[in-house]
This record gives sequence, structure tokens and C-alpha cells, in this order.
Amino acid sequence: MENILGMIDGKPSRGRRIVLRNNGIKTRYYALDKNGKITHNNAQLTAEAVKGLFRKGFTSADMQILACGTTSPDQLLPSHGSMVHGELGNAETEVVSFSGACCAGMHSLKYAYMAVRAGMSNKAVCTGSEQTSSWMLARNFEEETRSHRELDELPVLAFEKDFLRWMLSDGAGAALLQDAPSPDGLSFKIEWMELFSFAGEYKTCMYAGADKLESGNLKGWREYEEHELLEKSIFSLKQDVKMLDKYIIPVGVKKLAEYMKAKGIASSEIDFVLPHISSEFFRKKMMDEMDACGIPFPEEKWFTNLSKVGNIGAASIFLMMEELHHSDKLKKGQKILLLVPESARFSYAIALLTVV
Repeated sequence: MENILGMIDGKPSRGRRIVLRNNGIKTRYYALDKNGKITHNNAQLTAEAVKGLFRKGFTSADMQILACGTTSPDQLLPSHGSMVHGELGNAETEVVSFSGACCAGMHSLKYAYMAVRAGMSNKAVCTGSEQTSSWMLARNFEEETRSHRELDELPVLAFEKDFLRWMLSDGAGAALLQDAPSPDGLSFKIEWMELFSFAGEYKTCMYAGADKLESGNLKGWREYEEHELLEKSIFSLKQDVKMLDKYIIPVGVKKLAEYMKAKGIASSEIDFVLPHISSEFFRKKMMDEMDACGIPFPEEKWFTNLSKVGNIGAASIFLMMEELHHSDKLKKGQKILLLVPESARFSYAIALLTVV
């Protein structure tokens, strides 16, 4: 990994081994060649995922809505969705983009779901995607390490920046939502979807294009002098690891337990739970918290491919659904729970699916 991403200041990362030992990720994917050059940008990755949906009975001309979610768009403007549509090159269609972090893919899924549910569309495509590897390249931190060296400071990258260099993967997933099941094979029926933001209760945990002040508030890139943007690596992706460990599990699991109780659904009724966990470090913590909240999910009900594909942020839930769909584990009538936490300012997305 470090051969591709590069060494910062020519030295191996101090945190790499610790992070890799804890996250349990065995393989991952970068849209980079061995020299760190980008092979596919985010829009191109997403377009390839969408093309994978085209088949007999559904072509690019049939797509009525394109909803795209990502943490890592290729530019500020135009929107990520517009760039994906441009890569596809098909006729005019409704396009909507969702920014954020891991929940961005679930936002795109809910938009497509609501459009179909409201009768406004019967062929809506939604996506989740990330191209974060290029964000993590050592060259992006050269100016910061140079400025530290000039001040006679040890040019070691702060852990909140270095941590994420060993966590994330590139990839994209896409789903077709329509008003009837596919005539071929099994489909997932969305019973309900809910998304919750806890930004009114908690400070920011993961961020980019800003820096975090002692108060916990963010100072955005517009407030910095031009030279500071590079010297402080303002556009790097950063995470407050202490906040992540303290809040990411209990806040979301408590809300999940409350919602399942309100819906009258017991964990025993769920056949599979697809949890987006950023690291295997959180697996036991989440299971213990679920037990404590009265919604136990034994490990045999868990379905995750984190160790094989890595943490792909907004795309992770799509890749889990895709792999489960193509496994031999499914049969009609089974219930599947999707659980997607987002640490940016603590959001959660949950959905219940039925195999039909």
C-alpha cells in the first residue's frame, strides 16, 4: 500500500501497522496504477457500475432518474451526478447528487425509493461511490512536511490524517429501483428506510476542506490564507479517532433499538443484518451494544465483505447487497436489515428489505 500511496517525507508511517492490525482489512482496491497515477476518477467508476445494470429490458434510454451519492467527488462543480451522467452519455434524465460520507449512498437509495413509491418514476438508478486513494497520496502532504521542517519541527503527519490513509478503498455500486420485481431471479423489496442526523447533539468527527479548532468547531477553507491551504493540508481527509470510538456505536445502536421497537420488529425476525463497519475493531463493540439494547444479532446473521473489499464509504452497502444477492444464501420471504453509520457529524441510515 505504501509503495503506491507513497511515504510522507520519505519515511514509513508510524501508525500504519497499528491501523491495519485493528481494521481487519485483508485486500482493497485503488483506482491507481503502481506509480500512483489515477486510472479511473470517481465519475468513471460510478458510470461503470451503472452500465452493469443495463441488460435486456433495461437500457440507458429507460433510466428516468440518476441519484448519486459520494464523499469524494472529482470537483466542487459540476455535481458528481452530472459528471456521471456525462460519462454515460445517454439522453436527458433527472439527476440528483448527494454529498456527505457513508450515508450518501443511502440518501441516493432513499431518493430513488421515494420517487418510485410516489409514482413519479418506475425506473430509478441510485449509486454510491468513492475514489479516496488519490486523496491519500503522499504528494498531497509534501508542502505540510516541508513547512514543518523549515520550522525545525519533526515532520510527522498527524494521526487524524494518517489513520484514514490505511482505512479506505475505491469502488462504486449501483442499484435499479422499479415498481415491480425483476422477472429474472430474486429482488429486494424495500419495506421502509429511515435516516437520522445527530449533528444537533455532537461536534464534527470526520472532515475535509477545513480544520478543527479547540472548541470543536470547524474553520472552513475559505477562512485560510492561500499558503495555509497547503501548509496545513486543509483539503486532506481527517478523523477525530477518539470521538469515533466514543460515539459511533452507542448513538446508532440505541436509535436502531428504539426504531425497531416502534415498528414492532424483533431481531429474531431478521435473517441477515448488513452492517457498514469501517473496521473489524468495531464488530464486537457493535454486537455487545446490540445485546445490551435488547436487539441481539448472532454473528451467523451478519453479512459483511469488509475484509475482502475494504471500507468504500458510500459504496460499501451496495457492494454488500450485490454480494449477498449473488450468493446462494437467499430465499423468498427473508428479511434483511441495512445499517449504515456515518461519522462525519454522526448520521445513521437503516432500511428493511424483503427478498421477493
